[in-house]
Parts: sequence; C-alpha cells; structure tokens
Amino acid sequence: MANDQDNKLWGGRFTESTDAFVEAFTASVQFDRRLATHDIAGSIAHAKMLAKVGVITTEESRAIIEGLGDILADIEMGQFEWSIALEDVHMNIEAKLTEKIGSVGKKLHTGRSRNDQVATDIRLYLRQEIDTVCLQITELQKTLLQQAKQENDTIMPGFTHLQTAQPVTFGHHMMAWFEMLQRDYERFQDCRKRVNKMPLGAAALAGTTFPIDRVYTAQILEFDEPCLNSLDAVSDRDFAIEFSAAASILMMHFSRFSEELVLWASAQFNFVDIPDRFCTGSSIMPQKKNPDVPELVRGKSARVMGSLTTLLTLMKSQPLAYNKDNQEDKEPLFDTIDTIQGCLRAYNGMMPALKPNRDIMKKAAFQGYSTATDLADYLVKKGIPFRDAHEVVGKSVAYGIEQNKDLSELSLPEIRHFCDKIEQDVFEVLTLDGSVKARDHLGGTAPRQVLIAIENAQRALAKR
Repeated sequence: MANDQDNKLWGGRFTESTDAFVEAFTASVQFDRRLATHDIAGSIAHAKMLAKVGVITTEESRAIIEGLGDILADIEMGQFEWSIALEDVHMNIEAKLTEKIGSVGKKLHTGRSRNDQVATDIRLYLRQEIDTVCLQITELQKTLLQQAKQENDTIMPGFTHLQTAQPVTFGHHMMAWFEMLQRDYERFQDCRKRVNKMPLGAAALAGTTFPIDRVYTAQILEFDEPCLNSLDAVSDRDFAIEFSAAASILMMHFSRFSEELVLWASAQFNFVDIPDRFCTGSSIMPQKKNPDVPELVRGKSARVMGSLTTLLTLMKSQPLAYNKDNQEDKEPLFDTIDTIQGCLRAYNGMMPALKPNRDIMKKAAFQGYSTATDLADYLVKKGIPFRDAHEVVGKSVAYGIEQNKDLSELSLPEIRHFCDKIEQDVFEVLTLDGSVKARDHLGGTAPRQVLIAIENAQRALAKR
C-alpha cells in the first residue's frame, strides 16, 4: 500500500508523512540552492562516468545531461520552482529531472549519495569563490601600488603605540598594506589546493559496489585528485574551516586598514580625504562626514570571525562519518564569502579615489621629535655607544620641549651643549627628508626603496 511519503525520494522506509514543522526545520533549499550550478555540473560529470563504465547506456547519459541542461537554463532564467518539501537543492533538481525525462532520471543517483554529492558541490562552489576573491585582492593590490608610486616621497608620521615614532612615507605605508594582502592571497591560494579534492564516489560513507572511475570524474570537474578515504571524504569540512580562517585574517587586515582610515579622516588627523560617495552624514549634525564604509568593514570582521568559530564548534564533536549537523556549515560559509567579497568591492571602489593631504601629514611628522632616533644614529656613527647616545638625545628632546623647538630648530651651540661631537652636518639627518632618505635599504622607507618594492611587486602580480 502506498504511504504518505511517496513524494519523498527516500520515502520507501516510512509509514507516515514528515511533520510540517520538521519538514521546514530540516530543509536547506532556502540557502543551498545557490549550489545549483555546481550540483548540475557534478551530476553531468557523474552521468558521463556512469556511461563510460557501462552502468548506464550512452543514450541514457545523453538524456540525463540534456535534461540537466534544460533545468540549468530554467534556474538561470528564474523559472525553476523550488520546493521545501523536497528538502534541498539535490532533491529538487533530481525530482525535476525525472519529471522531464521519466524513469531514466532516477538512474542518475546510482553509485552516489547526497553525502558525497553535497561535499562535492561545496568544494566546486568554494573553488570558484576563492578564484573571485583572489582576483579582487589582486585588483586592490594594484590600486595600492598606484597610490604608493604617486606618494612614494610623501612624508607622514610613523607610529608605535599610536605615538609619533619616526617619519615614513605614505607610499611605504601603502606597501605595508600591500604585503598584508599578499599573504592573504597566498593563504587563499594554498587553501584552494585542499579544496580542490573530489569527494564524489565516496557515496554515503563506504564507497559503492558499482565499478566507478573516480579519476575520470575528477578530470571532468578539474579536481586535482579524488579524496582518498570515503569516510573522511563525506565528513570533512576542514577546507571550509581553513577558508574561513583565511577570510578571518583578511578581515583582521581590513579592520586594521579601516581603523587607520577612520583615524586619518578625522578632524584631529586630517591626513586623508575619503570620497563623499563612501561616507554618510548625520541626521542631527549637518557638518558631519562619517567614514561609514571603513567603519562597517571594521565591524564586519566580527561577523566573519564569528562564522569561523561557528564552523569549528560545529565540527568539534562529530563522529565519522556524515551527520545532519553538517547542514549548518553552509550558511556561515556563504555569509563569509558574501561579506569578504563585499568588503573587497568597497575597498576597490574607495581606495583609487583616496586623497592624501600631503602638507598636513608632513606637518604632523614634524611634531613629536620623530627624528630623535636619527640623532642617536648620528652619535653612534661618531663613536658614541648607543646607550650613551640614547641619553644625550633624551636630554636634547627634553630641552626642545622646554624651549618649544623641534630638534632641527635648535642652534648648533644649543645641541652641542649635550655632546661636543655634534657638528654642523647633524642638521642633514634631523630633517624629515633626510631621515626617510637615510633608510635606503631593502624594506626601508626611503623613496628609492619604495619604488624598487613597487617594481618588484608589479612583476610578481604580472605572473598571476
């Protein structure tokens, strides 16, 4: 006798229909349907492989592939009707396929399970999104190189403890951001290697009795190789966690970038001008220009880091192999992807139009005795031990504060009062320009080194 579960593709075992709440509670099609393109690609590859090994005929494979192509067209045109009753993206597509081509559609699932199917879909999807993220990072790096080149000799204060430390160039600062993004790019590329392994063929957990050719399927889907253990293949979500970890580090970097932009754009700093189109006003204070985009990017770092914690917690107590818990992997992963791509898009729009206020930055670098270390280095080169030089400079700074003068503004007799080895040439190192130019070595802030770093970076980007 037919039961109420006849509409379920797995309903043969059951004698009563699923509770309406449970049906909605356990369904994932509301969010996993974004995997549809990749689900169809995986199914087409599986159908080709089944025909190759003789499990289905060439004609059956062709019918399945054509039917899946029609379904993909419907999805892309927004004409596909998704059903919560069919639970997920896989069952929705398979049911529609059977409706289109008849019982041949029921043969598609031979030799696979939703467990290895969804694991394959996620990897295909994530691989594509990693490629998109890496392109966005590269675009932003190119913008930073342009900013660095334009401002390679623009002097600004460098900070430690948010206190003026030593003068640097704005170009050098942009290259620091570039290096942070370079590590992000490399992390995503490295993560991609572990994403690009194929679970398909692991079936539910133990493999299948059918004579499948997993290497052939992997080649069609452009995976580097099949996953080597069926239990691990269906239950592994390390790749999603690793991606989320790389995304969290990227967002930590963006949060640091954003914090600097928020400070620099404030009236107290006024180092940069953020384009109006990336700011908002106040509902009560008409003079306000709020840097909402960098503030929101800074805030979204918490969201991405929270998703990483969610995935780690999700997996921490799961026994082998697949468990329904893993349905909860998609929403934090999808949200992470959407968030980091949105932040990258925001920065790619904002940074090309960022305008440094050169005169204000240089004036700020002049404050805070930022060339004090240069005076210490000068004394060391005159044969004075560094610790003694440190004390001399400390006393000189204290005197300058008392007289309300920068070190470069002290007369030679005034500065010689603290050390008689100081000569007229000291003023060459006490200027801001002299300070930055003196750091002319690999990784230094000297404008010449900034230009060399830019050229090296451009060559590296050209190889991608």
